[in-house]
Amino acid sequence: MKVHIETDKFIIRELEEYDAKGIFELDSTPEVHEFLGKKPIKTINEAHKVIDFIRKQYVSNGIGRWAIIDKNTDDFIGWTGLKYEKGLRKEFNYYDLGYRLRKKYWGKGIATETAIESLKYGFQTLNLKEIGAAADVNHLVSNKILKKIGLKFIETFDYEGVTYNWYKISKTEWTELERTANTT
Repeated sequence: MKVHIETDKFIIRELEEYDAKGIFELDSTPEVHEFLGKKPIKTINEAHKVIDFIRKQYVSNGIGRWAIIDKNTDDFIGWTGLKYEKGLRKEFNYYDLGYRLRKKYWGKGIATETAIESLKYGFQTLNLKEIGAAADVNHLVSNKILKKIGLKFIETFDYEGVTYNWYKISKTEWTELERTANTT
């Protein structure tokens, strides 16, 4: 199933090979990788490998991260979306909500808006029962976004020497948030 979501400002779609320049600009920026292991990519070839990895998830799991494109400028902003996570939480696999934006787009509400669209897709189109997310405890902005869009803090956990906050939201909780938002 090809993903194509449109908001007033953005197109959210599957990543394609021609997004390599945008992925390179995103993932070669050290500040973007501050809470991601501090290992930015160094070549356009690595950007192609990132895209290949994500595109394989579309095939094997039916889901993966999606490109965020500015409708007015056609600029590659970053990515958002869901992926089936099989390693971060040793106790269980889960559908993971994530987002990553080029630095020039930080602080504009884009991660929040596109993460909401990702949740909506997960619950309404895929009929998922629950979606989780992890954020480095020191990544204050990401933690704030996850809470703002309705995910509930559950616990902290350690992975490869880093402490993360673990969040989740059920379809029932999401439906109630949507219902409440539509009546106010």
